[in-house]
Amino acid sequence: MTTHVFIVDVNTFKYHLEYGFVGTGNKDYYVDFNNNYNTSLHPTSENSILCLIADFSRVQIGDLVIFYLQRNCENGIYEGKFYGFFKISSLVFLDNNDDKQFLKDELKKSLTFRCFIEPCEVYAEGVTEWEALDEIKDIISPNQMLWSLIYRKLKGNRGNTMITMYESDRLINLIRKKNNFVNLSYNRYSFDVYLQKIINTNFSLNYSGRMEKINILPRLFQKYYDGKQFEMHLQVYILQEFYKTHFFGLLSNEHIEWLGNEVGCGVGMQSIDIMASSSINTNGLIRKKVIPVELKSCEVYPEIILQMQRYINWLNQYYVPNHQSSILPVIICRKTNKNSTNYKIFYEEVQKFSINNTLPLIYIEFFISENQIQFERIF
Repeated sequence: MTTHVFIVDVNTFKYHLEYGFVGTGNKDYYVDFNNNYNTSLHPTSENSILCLIADFSRVQIGDLVIFYLQRNCENGIYEGKFYGFFKISSLVFLDNNDDKQFLKDELKKSLTFRCFIEPCEVYAEGVTEWEALDEIKDIISPNQMLWSLIYRKLKGNRGNTMITMYESDRLINLIRKKNNFVNLSYNRYSFDVYLQKIINTNFSLNYSGRMEKINILPRLFQKYYDGKQFEMHLQVYILQEFYKTHFFGLLSNEHIEWLGNEVGCGVGMQSIDIMASSSINTNGLIRKKVIPVELKSCEVYPEIILQMQRYINWLNQYYVPNHQSSILPVIICRKTNKNSTNYKIFYEEVQKFSINNTLPLIYIEFFISENQIQFERIF
């Protein structure tokens, strides 16, 4: 179960609470490539939208939601605050950016990708950003800080950010303590800007917007046939299928505890394309894995190993001390000529790489045939 932090502002927060949904959007773009081979969007704009779709594609029914209310000095909100927590009750859907988009005028912005939420354990008071990210009196080691949210601040405003299981536990505990462990009892909520609190309401509002299913496969196929890169399309597809297929059979007997994408792993721009946590019970002994996945829509090349080693170094220092796990590295690339120089060097580097890691690296290739993506484990 993953916890997702959604960014809201002083205007939008009440509508999310009253209508029971979360959402993200990107400027005034209209998504014209859903269930479509072509698009009029510039590739940069298309990728920007795909990042939002990817973020929502990891969101599963039963996952948790925490809201982050942005600072707004004009309304007396002098510091960002975290409020929670809610539960995801639907998968993502599209409400495209046009004059029919539900609540667009009220929200004063376009939220193109949305899903429904329901109350889980809702508290009135929010935890300030300083209390969550800067206060270190209870921190024993730097790896216990909420790095997922710190990286988000450094890299720009990502509207939907996942946090790790131990980060979620810490943030939820801070919210509970802030409210003396007393949560709101009713299931209808709004937000009081003056009090800066979630409040109970005695009215119920019905969500009546469009709910279009998202399908990026036709666009992925077109880019493949045109010989263009489509790494973000591939990430979306794998995230959409991850739970249903147990990562295409790789985790077939394991429980998937957590799933993330573009997982920050450094104060630069480094991020892990996809990362998952799994567990398996063997005769009462629970074994856990963390699975960093590097995706490439091109053929494999040797430098990918250096990238993966950096991810593993970060995981060993920041993740594993908080959530004891074996690291299972996975690389996914386009089908590659095994006689090529790049592949031969890559294979040699993998042998050296695996000596220093508990679990050997898994290398998977994909190819497209008759409008279907096929994955093949090479080793």
